Parts: sequence; C-alpha cells; structure tokens
Amino acid sequence: MQLGPYTLAAPVVLAPMAGVTDKPFRVLCKRMGAGLCVSEMTTSDPRFWSTSKSRHRMDHAGEPDPVSVQIAGTVPQVMADAARYNVDHGAQVIDINMGCPAKKVCNAWAGSALMRDEALVARIVEAVVRAVGVPVTLKIRTGWDAAHRNAPTIARIAQDAGIAALTVHGRTRDQQYGGVAEYDTIAAIKAELSIPVIANGDVDSPAKARAVLDATGCDAVMVGRAAQGRPWLLREIAHFLATGKSLPPPTLVEVRDILLAHLEHLHAFYGEQSGVRIARKHLGWYAKDRPENAAFRAVANRAETAAMQVALTRDYFDALVAGVPPGLRAAA
Repeated sequence: MQLGPYTLAAPVVLAPMAGVTDKPFRVLCKRMGAGLCVSEMTTSDPRFWSTSKSRHRMDHAGEPDPVSVQIAGTVPQVMADAARYNVDHGAQVIDINMGCPAKKVCNAWAGSALMRDEALVARIVEAVVRAVGVPVTLKIRTGWDAAHRNAPTIARIAQDAGIAALTVHGRTRDQQYGGVAEYDTIAAIKAELSIPVIANGDVDSPAKARAVLDATGCDAVMVGRAAQGRPWLLREIAHFLATGKSLPPPTLVEVRDILLAHLEHLHAFYGEQSGVRIARKHLGWYAKDRPENAAFRAVANRAETAAMQVALTRDYFDALVAGVPPGLRAAA
C-alpha cells in the first residue's frame, strides 16, 4: 500500500487506541511487522500541548518511519494548527479522528459525532490537508446509527478534499465495539474511491485478515484490540497475507523476552512510577489465558518498583517455560 511518499512494508496497520498505542507499543508493533502504527488520539486544543501527557504523545524520537499521529477536534482552523504543530514535532502522516465512539469525545461533537455534520467534515478535512505537506488520512465509522449510515457520502467528501487514505471501522457509533463488523459497507465504499481504503473491525487472526481483504477489496487491514498482549499477531498477519502460510506461534521464551523489553521501554519512557502503573494493563493482556494468570496479575499489580515488576514477570514466565506451576513471590 502506498501512502503519499511511503510504501508500507506490510498491509497491516495498528489502530489508534487511547492509552494503548503510545510510543513503546508502536515501536514494538512496528518491529513485530506492522506496516503503519497510528498514535493514540492527541488533542487539537493548544492549551493542553504542554502537559506531560501531550508531551509523551508527541514524542517520536527514534520511532521508525512513517510516523502517523491522530488528531481530534471540531474547529477547522484549530485542527489545521494542530496538524502543523505535530508535523513540526515529527509527524509524517496526520490522521483525523472521526471514528472514536467514546461519550466524552462525542459529547464534545468530536470523533464519530462529526459524521452528523457533513459540511463540517468537509471544512475540517480541507483545512488540515491545506495546512500540511504530509499525507492526511481519515478514520470513520459506517455512520452515527443504523438509520444514518452515511459513510459513503463522508468518504467521497474526504477524497474530494484530498485525503491520502481512508480507514473505515465497520460499525456505527451506537454499536461501540459490539455486533459484527459490516464488511459489505466497507466494500461499497472501496468500490467508489480511488484512494487506498483500510478495513477495520474484528480482524483478530491471519485468516480473518485474508477474508476481510477478499470481502472488501481493501488495500490493508487495521488491527486494534486483538493486538493487545499479542503484538506478534501483526507479523503473523503480514506473513500470511504475503505467503499464504501460517507462522508458528511464539515460544514462551520469546513471549517473555518481548514482554520484558516492553516493560523496560515503558519504565524508561514514562519514568518508574508512571511506567509501572501503565505497564499493569499490558501485563494482564500478555498473561490472559495463561496458567495462574489471575494470581500473577494480582501480585504484579501490587509491585510498586520497576525492578519488582520485571522480576515478577520474569519469574512467572520462567516457570511457564520450565513447565512448573508459577511460584509468585510476594510484592515488596
């Protein structure tokens, strides 16, 4: 898939997920085979750009190309300014959020709520495209609700305004993440556009990725929640799409090493206190469906130092590798 001057190494994109797709996770997922990783949503409001959270979200030092940053907001000129600011701070692709279903976002008429105002969609996209010299992408849903599936109209507006690629999550806003993704709607949109289209929704295996591409004719798939705790899923999908063959699952030793490296990056990136706290959700995802995972999470969540968190994690996976019940040391 071509995105402006960038040729993606694989037609697999990591979805922007608030509180998940920070730099440590993006770097890991690119190493695991993602052709593109989109940052978690950043605000277009300049009053918040100097906060610790925003500074971390805008930190792209050492991140592999291309760097894609998602922005959210409702005012065209403010969105244009935010796009320029992020490009000045390392963004090589700007993604506009019109797909987030969260109430706090939609109540401010941002995210997927924007799909209810097609004229405003056009003004925002046009303003952002004019503001920057990098590819601008857009993420949408199929509509606000079942009675208002206007994604095809929004898609044409966006293409006419100059976006470089479109991602469609195959659900309406009121479906949140429930139900089954509407691949027929995505297929209809792809058939009408000349720009690349990325299919999003329920892609959780290599076979599903192949089936979604076949059903929609899209140029790439976007993987979201399925990659939480399973970043190697991205390389498995990329390999299967390229060869038609399945990769073996990672060994426990490899899972352990991937997780330990992820923890260390989180601790270094956020600092010990915040890094330990943020790592807890990732520990739960990595250990999900493994023996004694509930006990591991309970103990690991009480670890207050980076060294203890790393030691508990290493002990747990070493025990799994050895084939013995994990003996969890008490957290300090």
